[in-house]
Amino acid sequence: MSELAVTPRSQDFSAWYNEIVVKAELVDNPERTPVRGCMIIKPYGYELWEAVKSGLDQRFKATGHVNAYFPVFIPMSFLQKEAEHVEGFAPELAVVTHGGGKELEEPYVIRPTSETIIGDAMSRWIQSYRDLPLLLNQWANVVRWEKRTRPFLRTSEFLWQEGHTAHATYDEAQAEAMQMLDIYADFAINEAAIPVIKGQKSNQERFAGALASYTIEAMMGDGKALQAGTSHNLGQNFAKAFDISYTDINNELQYCWTTSWGVSTRMIGAIIMAHGDDQGLRLPPRLAPIQVVMIPIYKNDDQKAEVLAVVETIGRQLQGAGIRFHVDRRESVSPGFKYNDWEMRGVPLRIEIGPKDVEKGSAALARRDIPGRDGKQFVDQAVVIDKVNETLTAIQSNLLQQATEFRDARRHEVVGDYQRFSEIIRGGEWALTWFSGSAEAEARVKEDIQAVSRCFPLEQPHPGETGPCIVTGEPTDRMAYFARAY
Repeated sequence: MSELAVTPRSQDFSAWYNEIVVKAELVDNPERTPVRGCMIIKPYGYELWEAVKSGLDQRFKATGHVNAYFPVFIPMSFLQKEAEHVEGFAPELAVVTHGGGKELEEPYVIRPTSETIIGDAMSRWIQSYRDLPLLLNQWANVVRWEKRTRPFLRTSEFLWQEGHTAHATYDEAQAEAMQMLDIYADFAINEAAIPVIKGQKSNQERFAGALASYTIEAMMGDGKALQAGTSHNLGQNFAKAFDISYTDINNELQYCWTTSWGVSTRMIGAIIMAHGDDQGLRLPPRLAPIQVVMIPIYKNDDQKAEVLAVVETIGRQLQGAGIRFHVDRRESVSPGFKYNDWEMRGVPLRIEIGPKDVEKGSAALARRDIPGRDGKQFVDQAVVIDKVNETLTAIQSNLLQQATEFRDARRHEVVGDYQRFSEIIRGGEWALTWFSGSAEAEARVKEDIQAVSRCFPLEQPHPGETGPCIVTGEPTDRMAYFARAY
């Protein structure tokens, strides 16, 4: 296998993924990472995270949310105030018992999520209805002690944002939870080029301590589902546990209604698995750290001077147009190696400039999303910026279309046929079926097929109708997606 070759996706999707994240230099080799289960994100991978962060942060601030920061250490007693919450996180907690050479009076939990410590602050910051709504967001790292890890998808430490808000009424909290779900879906579709399904989690799959949990579910390149973002209406559970209360307009004391919502570095895993191919990453232009890479081609110093003069001219134009670009000036490797190297890194568009291009006043544009000759065109240097912008827009649209067509061909509606339902999921695809949502029914599917309900889609295919639960046969008025998942 060559230095840049990877295991084909069709042969071993897991191996392909593990090789891609290292060879595309998103993360350091996990086998060399000194802390088991954690990842070292390399600069190229972190730039991708910064693009995700920027796109989301702009949306949060546009809807009135402000950023804050809270301690990474949370008193153990805080988690114990909300029984369902601590029970849900207990197996994943990392606990600090000593500090400064002494045993602590009370153990600290390293932040697995911040509902409790932010709830404690909210109880002090909110006094009256005039203090509501309180709309906070935090960009931070969290720790959840995982037994089986994979970079970006499931690591013991990961980066994320977590929104936490407090409201005067249930309706306002519910509107907030749905607004943030819409923001996540908008980002996934329009920035990451990943089609997602908005839905509600079953009671068994909802966030520990939440009244209701909502999700955006995406299909990966192997047919498995990935929960790419979640939004929770926490009801008054945390408000009552932490005394988050206010005096209303009638001077009566009321408990707040709270929400929380989050997207993590798992979004990078989604981008990799939704778009990548056997040559490497394929990054959507709106998020790609480098949108255009220029490859100068020459054989001698005279050609080099002529070619680089054109490259520098186009580079100034790209910079002026706000396009993120890089010129590959390496002389120790061939142009062919460079092509493969940048394809591995998923750069959306390549510009090749050689002596003939200088002579003709042209440039070769090669699209990452369309391999070979079909994805290459020669354009006049005078209009290269217009063509670059046009092509980047086309690539963004095409990646979304390809991912949507892939997903839609692999999801199936099943009514009353448990064997067919099982075959679809075992075959690596999604089944949409009538489902009661009961714990017993969910447990049977998990035992039989090693799958769980992904969500009850908010857009139900047969509103107002009922059908037989795929497990119990009892009438129910909602359908749910089932699939194997990450």
